[in-house]
Amino acid sequence: MKNTKNMISKIYDTLHAADLVELEHIYKNWAKKYENDVINLAGYVGHLITSELLLSYLKDTQAKILDAGCGTGLVGEILNKNEFKNLIGVDFSQEMLNIAKQKNVYKSLELADLTKKLDYEDNLFDAVICAGTFTCGHVGPEVLNEMVRITKNEGYICFTVREQEWEAAPYEKIIQSLKVSNSWFEVERHISDYNTQEGTNCQLCLFQVTK
Repeated sequence: MKNTKNMISKIYDTLHAADLVELEHIYKNWAKKYENDVINLAGYVGHLITSELLLSYLKDTQAKILDAGCGTGLVGEILNKNEFKNLIGVDFSQEMLNIAKQKNVYKSLELADLTKKLDYEDNLFDAVICAGTFTCGHVGPEVLNEMVRITKNEGYICFTVREQEWEAAPYEKIIQSLKVSNSWFEVERHISDYNTQEGTNCQLCLFQVTK
């Protein structure tokens, strides 16, 4: 992916990391400045649009929610302010989790690699939310199968996919296969703003599990 004049250097670096080891190193050194850079410089709104969409359907404030790729806790802050307290956050960067922990909005925070099988039992969560994680060089569409597995029947899965990642990876194929197998159905899916200062869009998706 080319670096545009509006893409900040750290975002460019994360999108072009050679592997997860390099990516983890980038976030380790970026964690303290992450929120300022992505929100104030890049105009990131992924946490806002996913939270708003999920909250428009999920009304039970006792719902157990997994924030997959929670980073510094941007989504957790919003859900917590809306009285959702049963939040589990996972991320592969301990430095990002350390910042999220300071916000005291999660019931627990755990180090996890979303590219591998998730260490959760079937049908555990009422909802899974994943903002800003389906992007180039991070997590691919295969994890959607795992998200369905750990989500209860009639539970929600809400996520963004950066437009360049959507075009490069088989999201449509996996989404359709889960539809065909009656594992979930589409509630909403449309193109939305993502990094507004960069001029980048995303696919904003909400599915309901039907297994």
